[in-house]
Amino acid sequence: MDLYLRAYSHPLRFLFVFSSSSSSYAALSDAELLIALCTDDEGSFTEIYQRYCYQLFTVAYRKLKNREVAEELVQDLFENLWNRRASHEIAQLKQYLFSALRYRIINYVKAQQVRAGYELYCRLAGTKFDTTTEDTLAHGELSAALLAGMRKLPAKTREIFQLSRLEQYSVAEISGRVNLSEKTVEYHLTKSLKLLRSYLQDFLVLSLVMFYYF
Repeated sequence: MDLYLRAYSHPLRFLFVFSSSSSSYAALSDAELLIALCTDDEGSFTEIYQRYCYQLFTVAYRKLKNREVAEELVQDLFENLWNRRASHEIAQLKQYLFSALRYRIINYVKAQQVRAGYELYCRLAGTKFDTTTEDTLAHGELSAALLAGMRKLPAKTREIFQLSRLEQYSVAEISGRVNLSEKTVEYHLTKSLKLLRSYLQDFLVLSLVMFYYF
């Protein structure tokens, strides 16, 4: 079965690597294919793949807008189906495949959210975060978390934070705009960053809990 796994480096090319399943397999119901799969029947696995691969990929790609990730999730799903062929308890094949894909998509998004949350936390904390990923799916949620944190800041502290971090005014410029000493402005900035770090840390912890338990 090694050939199957090698073909999975590009799952949607599977049909071009292997000959189509015979008409005898194509005529089988999903339930019959599952029974055959349990007996290590590679032909039944080929038919299941050909029957559902593109549908599953289409769903994953529509949700994630990322071809490579969609292919990887479908790859993992079929590899898991083959590896557990003797022990699976599947009542409805189609329902199982799409439910299993849904969980993989959810877990991927949660993992990206945790990664992006940690990156944003590190930026606010002034520590280094080593990543080659420029964007993630969770930026909208993180922006909402940041805005929610800003709303919790005292009014003057929030105003100074916005002027500094969002509008890029210098400490001296902010001092003149809000009629406070530069030292007081720096105090408010320090306070705002400390409070926001705390808030986003809570957000990150919550994301981790969701990732590991849901």
